[in-house]
Amino acid sequence: MFSWVSRDARRRKEPELFRTVSEGLKQLYAGKLLPLEEYYRFHDFHSPALEPADWESKPMVLLVGQYSTGKTTFIRHLLEQDFPGMRIGPEPTTDSFIAVMCGETEGVIPGNALVVDPRRPFRKLNAFGNAFLNRFMCAQLPNPVLDSISIIDTPGILSGEKQRISRGYDFAAVLEWFAERVDRIILLFDAHKLDISDEFSEVIKALKNHEDKIRVVLNKADQIETQQLMRVYGALMWSLGKIINTPEVVRVYIGSFWSHPLLIPDNRKLFEAEEQDLFKDIQSLPRNAALRKLNDLIKRARLAKVHAYIISSLKKEMPNVFGKESKKKELVNNLGEIYLKIEREHQISPGDFPNLRKMQELLLAQDFSKFQPLKLKLLDAVDDMLANDIARLMVMVRQEESQMPSQAVKGGAFEGTMNGPFGHGYGEGAGEGIDDVEWVVAKDKPTYDEIFYTLSPVNGKITGASAKKEMMKSKLPNTVLGKIWKLADVDRDGLLDDEEFALANHLIKVKLEGHELPAELPTHLVPPSKRRHE
Repeated sequence: MFSWVSRDARRRKEPELFRTVSEGLKQLYAGKLLPLEEYYRFHDFHSPALEPADWESKPMVLLVGQYSTGKTTFIRHLLEQDFPGMRIGPEPTTDSFIAVMCGETEGVIPGNALVVDPRRPFRKLNAFGNAFLNRFMCAQLPNPVLDSISIIDTPGILSGEKQRISRGYDFAAVLEWFAERVDRIILLFDAHKLDISDEFSEVIKALKNHEDKIRVVLNKADQIETQQLMRVYGALMWSLGKIINTPEVVRVYIGSFWSHPLLIPDNRKLFEAEEQDLFKDIQSLPRNAALRKLNDLIKRARLAKVHAYIISSLKKEMPNVFGKESKKKELVNNLGEIYLKIEREHQISPGDFPNLRKMQELLLAQDFSKFQPLKLKLLDAVDDMLANDIARLMVMVRQEESQMPSQAVKGGAFEGTMNGPFGHGYGEGAGEGIDDVEWVVAKDKPTYDEIFYTLSPVNGKITGASAKKEMMKSKLPNTVLGKIWKLADVDRDGLLDDEEFALANHLIKVKLEGHELPAELPTHLVPPSKRRHE
């Protein structure tokens, strides 16, 4: 019997089997996406090919900002120790890209040695040449924070006359390379220096398409008064709104990220809450790393598909013998029309197309005769990957997450606010009186008792209907009052005695003061008469 189904078709129908998400991503990229990228010279236009180390690397955090905004100090604050090659000062001190990574011993690996190491995800930086590699290094040190993440420190972005000094390499292109591969981009601003220089503006624009990774930190906020801080925050949001063209507001964290005393402590609570939120965001990176890499693979695959359609369309329009150069110029000038044609023919979203002007510049330097025609087999493989393989990997991502629920960044500054009396919100709201011998509700109980006895208790207890009338006076929503009732009715008899009623009023006060209610009643809030039954 003859089989009319090709071996490739049969292989496509068989689902790919992967042991881990990172292994699956690596195999899918090498087997299905990379052939399409190589065939249509994707790497000459967009991004270098991905290495196995890119899929296996730890989550990376990229710090970007003008000089003296506190980037290096921020890393020092997270690690709670100095790292090799660290220099801090008010002038532009960090003149290199420093990858701060985990290592058994402290030391520095120069850029040229770093880009030939297959175990590290930096090999493709070789393309930026010696001018960049002489300004690139890896600082290794043993640190619990670096067990989970790596941090990339960058040279301070220049302003004023300094912008005219050439760095010798394409600074924005290097940052764009890192932006594609990192998990979080933190833009740091100094509360005293909000001017966004031309170079900084160019850098932020280079981070386009990675807005989901960007977080903004307004640093050194303890050096200005509350009224000034509000104005500075407003000015920052206005400036960013002109550069980052997204309908969503960028998340800005306000604080003073170093271990020195606050100069103006008025906004201490705000700074603590903001720091806690930022730390939670960074701590979530290891848990979401696989999902981020999966998301980046999908973005890359969509761009590679569009690129294939563009290149094959240009190839199709080129003459075989005469007038190649004039036709090439005509096609480049009319690239916008080609975009529209591809968009209509293949139902592709306009947002998937590369930047028109940048693509025109790159195409002018290319030999169109070396372009390839449309090869459906390669596109079908990528479509199959997006339709089937990615869905299976999504399931695996959730499974891996559930097996490692405690996967979070630990050590350094992350430990300081986790436990003990200096934990965020300790002794406040529902936590008030946690260390007191006396029941914290007792001090206000006489006031609550007066109200309780006006509600005509029977056998020392009031009904839910009676309690409802009184609790509704707080004007809190029914969903909140229902939760308070559930927490206060400790013995679950559907009635409230005087202690439970006092507890309900205490929880109402906690909520009205702007604190969150606990999911379960803390031990220190359990009424004394009920503790014997615990």
